[in-house]
Amino acid sequence: MSEELKPESISTMLQHWIEHNERHSESFNEWAMRLKDAGYRRAGEEIMHAAEKMDQSTECLKRAIEEIP
Repeated sequence: MSEELKPESISTMLQHWIEHNERHSESFNEWAMRLKDAGYRRAGEEIMHAAEKMDQSTECLKRAIEEIP
């Protein structure tokens, strides 16, 4: 099952993933603060770690999009 990969389609997909990750990271951080404020400090910290990893993933996607002509 071979399909042609068009640069514009790849760029569109990567941009969608980047925006999706950024929205998730923002939500993670908001909820982490809520949980910490409610006394669930450790849970909030873990969610903040997840947000950091999401941000790292986003940086990888941004570097990937730079490689598409």
